[in-house]
Amino acid sequence: MIGAYQPRGTLTPHRVLADLTWLRVGGPADWLFQPADLADLQGFLKALDPEVPVFPMGVGSNLIVRDGGIRAVVIRLGRGFNAISVEVGRAVAGAAALDAHVARRSAEAGVDLTFLRTIPGSIGGAIRMNAGCYGSYVADVCQSVTVVTRTGEVIERTAAEMAFAYRQSSLPDGWVIVGATFAAPLGDPVELAARMAAQIAARDASQPVKDRSAGSTFRNPAGFSSTGRDDDSHALKAWKVIDDAGMRGATMGGAQMSPKHSNFLINTGGASAADLEGLGEEVRKRVFQDSGLLLEWEIMRVGEPAPDSGDADK
Repeated sequence: MIGAYQPRGTLTPHRVLADLTWLRVGGPADWLFQPADLADLQGFLKALDPEVPVFPMGVGSNLIVRDGGIRAVVIRLGRGFNAISVEVGRAVAGAAALDAHVARRSAEAGVDLTFLRTIPGSIGGAIRMNAGCYGSYVADVCQSVTVVTRTGEVIERTAAEMAFAYRQSSLPDGWVIVGATFAAPLGDPVELAARMAAQIAARDASQPVKDRSAGSTFRNPAGFSSTGRDDDSHALKAWKVIDDAGMRGATMGGAQMSPKHSNFLINTGGASAADLEGLGEEVRKRVFQDSGLLLEWEIMRVGEPAPDSGDADK
């Protein structure tokens, strides 16, 4: 099934994923592969049975892995994929580079990618989800994305080919993002650093940064434009409709909608993936009953429920 290739990285069978996600939940992957470098990833994918599913996983900041785990090879990139280089108006980052690190390194060189500073996770996930805040999105600054195909080929995809939309992009199943190039405005490093400090302060004041969460749970329910951005002049906010439905602070098992920011789903300690997803589905139901709006998950949910447990999607 895995093929004759002998990887130089780490290949682990039946690896529980809970400790690799910010919410600290999730069952085992059939296999977890942590490639040593690009050539190792290419060789592994080329030799892998094409019938075996592949799931690329970042730092697990926007992810619920269900309690039954994932029937796939999970690929998690590490140090061989986190390089950052910055020149005038341009930054190149590996997929495993943290968004915050890219923002800081770029700002030091006078390149304005400050919107990435408060986005949890790594560049691969930011590309996949067209991450954004403060009115800026990955789609605005992305020039190209480097990916490894399911057969191990390295190719470049232009921003247009990524088909960025609101909180999403287009990439075939099993393709692994390994890096990206960004073109961004220039700015004064001191001013950029000050802007990021203000963003951090605002985030810490309004979001439950000390709790186990996965960032925003649901997409804002209205105001999407064809360019993939959130039209703030018309958009309802997910936290507001959750509040209106009386679900701020709601609990299920060890899961809770944060009293500090009601669009943050948190693990108060001992929550299962089923608790977290079940509470999220209850929020969606209550909001629909209250306002007629059907919230869409922003957190990615993958894998299977635990044996003999219910599926929150049903």
